[in-house]
Amino acid sequence: MSSLPLIIDLDGTLIHTDMLHESALRTLRDKPVEVLRIPFLLARGKAVLKRRLAQHGEFDATSLPYNTDLLEWLRQERSNGRKLILCTASDQSIANAIADHLGVFDEVMASDGVVNLAGKNKADALVQRFGQAGYDYAGNSHADLPVWRSARRAVVVNAPPDLARRAANCCEVERSFAAPGAGFTAWRRVLRVHQWLKNLLLFVPLFAAHQFTDPANWMPLLLAFIAFSLCASSVYIANDLLDLESDRQHPRKRNRPFASGQVPAWQGVLCAPLLLMASAAVAWQVGGNFFGWLSGYFLLTCAYSWLLKRLMLVDCVTLALLYTLRIIAGAAALSMPLSFWLLAFSVFLFLSLAFVKRYAELQVQVLHGKKKAHGRGYYTTDAPLIQMLGVCAGYAALVVLALYLNSDAVVTLYRTPEIVWGAVPVMLFWVSWMWMQAHRGHMHDDPLVFAVKDKASLVAGVCFAAVLAVGTAGWPR
Repeated sequence: MSSLPLIIDLDGTLIHTDMLHESALRTLRDKPVEVLRIPFLLARGKAVLKRRLAQHGEFDATSLPYNTDLLEWLRQERSNGRKLILCTASDQSIANAIADHLGVFDEVMASDGVVNLAGKNKADALVQRFGQAGYDYAGNSHADLPVWRSARRAVVVNAPPDLARRAANCCEVERSFAAPGAGFTAWRRVLRVHQWLKNLLLFVPLFAAHQFTDPANWMPLLLAFIAFSLCASSVYIANDLLDLESDRQHPRKRNRPFASGQVPAWQGVLCAPLLLMASAAVAWQVGGNFFGWLSGYFLLTCAYSWLLKRLMLVDCVTLALLYTLRIIAGAAALSMPLSFWLLAFSVFLFLSLAFVKRYAELQVQVLHGKKKAHGRGYYTTDAPLIQMLGVCAGYAALVVLALYLNSDAVVTLYRTPEIVWGAVPVMLFWVSWMWMQAHRGHMHDDPLVFAVKDKASLVAGVCFAAVLAVGTAGWPR
């Protein structure tokens, strides 16, 4: 057993995140005007900035992405009688809350609103307290090198190989804890590449108008698809960064790259605007009114991320509009007029799917004994009403489809309109099937993602396409 105290860093070491970044993001979400004051606060010193950001709102210490391997080892060391001290550049109030939750630290040293306890400041404070080589230190960044130079032994946590070598040159390395990988798979989840499937809705007007045989129509839509996908990924990143606490309290969303700390939040802050600029550059090449509709989609999505998703019912209506905007933008990319029937059908169908999404989320909360969905305007007791509203919206979409099939437009587009009526029972089955799966607790967080993986949904999609194809070509004689 070591007789010297073990000093443990917080940000990036004990937790897979940085509390300064999280405090800034929380301020951006809850008090966006205060973000404008950050440069002025920073001019007065990092400690002043950290103290001010920490005062803007409480955080949930229980849901932070802790380094479980390190924490388990610390508990073993403490049980062996080793003194553990949490020493961090984060503000004192944050460090105290985390230490109180974990219950493994004998003492807490942190930034106090005057001195930023990082780098040389941290090393000087520890040497003054324990003397040269009078402590062991667990850290993770280049800012910890001055601390290791004054320490007896180092515990290297989540550090790249070059930093581990530099730490070994400062003092003896007692133990190392590997960094979590953040490779291609993590970034694919950050960008939500699977969600790009939603952007295939851009092609719906092309097929609905039976203009898919014209090669000139495909290039604008392909560019539109790329622009929407880049824009959507930018928004997904922003949404994940602003929704960290809610995601960490969700059984599945807590494993998302930012919520789990697998990908640092600062990388998302840099990536999101770059994706948005790339999206705008591609959208500008499409021409027509497409850029305006993409801008509208982006603004509405931002409003959803900041406010609308917390408003009961408004969130579901907004989701339905975001889906429908993709169809409108697809028509704009081709300078093609949109059918009233297509818009009405889309709004009701996507409203039903939005209710499916919320209902599935509430079902998960019920299973985990919660009474309210964190960050949302719903109680778990609202689930039956959400189910009723969603089923009604889905069947309203079917009524619109049935009325459309009795309109003059069908006669001009289909050689055998009576065959197209087969689409109604197919859609009737699919809407009912989706709600049945949600009711049984089988639904994914995103209904469209569930649909592309669900065999029954895929069969229904093939049948729907076959009915329209036969109706277009005519029944073989």
